[in-house]
Amino acid sequence: MTFRHCVAVDLGASSGRVMLARYDREQRSLTLREIHRFVNCLQKTDGFDCWDIDSLEAEIRCGLEKVCAQGIAIDSIGIDTWGVDYVLLNARGERVGLPVAYRDKRTDGVMLRAQKQIGKAEIYRRSGIQFLPFNTLYQLRALVEQQGSQVDQVAHALLIPDYFSYRLTGNLNWEYTNATTTQLVNINTDNWDETLLAWTGASADWFGTPTHPGNVIGHWRCPQGNAIPVVAVASHDTASAVIAAPLAGKDAAYLSSGTWSLMGFESKTPCTSEEALAANITNEGGAEGRYRVLKNIMGLWLLQRVLKEQNISDLPALIARTEQLPACRFLIHPNDDRFINPDDMSAEIQAACRETGQPVPENAAELARCIFDSLALLYADVLSELAALRGKPFSQLHIVGGGGQNQLLNQLCADACGIRVVAGPVEASTLGNIGVQLMTLDELSNVDDFRQVVTASHALTTYLPHSDHEIARYAAQFQQKRQTKELCA
Repeated sequence: MTFRHCVAVDLGASSGRVMLARYDREQRSLTLREIHRFVNCLQKTDGFDCWDIDSLEAEIRCGLEKVCAQGIAIDSIGIDTWGVDYVLLNARGERVGLPVAYRDKRTDGVMLRAQKQIGKAEIYRRSGIQFLPFNTLYQLRALVEQQGSQVDQVAHALLIPDYFSYRLTGNLNWEYTNATTTQLVNINTDNWDETLLAWTGASADWFGTPTHPGNVIGHWRCPQGNAIPVVAVASHDTASAVIAAPLAGKDAAYLSSGTWSLMGFESKTPCTSEEALAANITNEGGAEGRYRVLKNIMGLWLLQRVLKEQNISDLPALIARTEQLPACRFLIHPNDDRFINPDDMSAEIQAACRETGQPVPENAAELARCIFDSLALLYADVLSELAALRGKPFSQLHIVGGGGQNQLLNQLCADACGIRVVAGPVEASTLGNIGVQLMTLDELSNVDDFRQVVTASHALTTYLPHSDHEIARYAAQFQQKRQTKELCA
């Protein structure tokens, strides 16, 4: 057999795709083809922002059936999604309610209570995970307190990709890389932390032992009758994206750029020092026992909301206008909680600039300029934090994911960080998903082997830093003050 065909279901917070990959064993090359694309959006149900999980399942099945209808022999299927959110099941395996989305406001204030009652340092010592107000640790506490009528019905809680795998195969699974995003997995045991789970009020019986990527969960029977293996890939989309990042040696950092920006580096050991806690660094699980030492940054969610509010569909034209504007006239702190899910993102950005005595962006191009400059400066600050934690600077930054198509932001990132930036591949989450499937099929030996295939199969673009750019000068101030809020004050 010359070719292997694998299907990746790649779900993001705003859209999903079913992608078909063809791996040429002789050429060691990998090609992707989009089979089905669909929208993912929130719906208000009983006062909560929820995912339309049944619609998403129907779209996934539609995409898989489209692949099967082409008469292609599929070797395996893998599913990756965003982290932290979950679906509740009763003892009959039926869904209990709709999954509440992480951007819902039900967790407001819960994280601070956890830090006071358990201790911030203790939570970090146990989990090694960044403090974000929507982590599953706080979602479960909010569930118990605000939706208690559901709790007595629950037998299992499955993270989103594990739920879809369950719906395809009938088998329960808790995949490790995504489980670590919950802030409920003990960093020393790779299993659920009893103390943290007990604080939520949820039952430990809801969860099974996390399994590492690379095992077959079960089989999905396609309409033509074939039983196709469903593989537990690195089901957190960033974990998959990092697998596909063609990192050039141990001194390379990565930036997975999309709705969220996740910047970090790979490590064989977690980084849970006092300095890491102070910097709010996370240690999420990766493939082959590697840790993804990284920091979550709000990312292009800011721009996505502005585009929707301003009814703009021609992004390249907007970026062209944005590029003509002077740099650093408007700056915000992208990671401020006020930007998680405001009613009006454009107005929220304008208010933040007004409150800090800056000029106020008045149109879409100025808002985009504000977002790009602010993100680039925050990238520089986070990269500096990460370099300090590991004790040496990085030689190169790899940008993967859809945000890597934004040439202006890529160049601003290079200028602000003062580092060589390599962008690509764009479809990193899908590729990483496929990579684990190919390793499970014994076509590739390990992650490094797969990265060689990615580098040979996909074009990469290099951006060199310009030290004389205005944003480079601002970045120098940024490093001195260490906090975006101080720079914007």
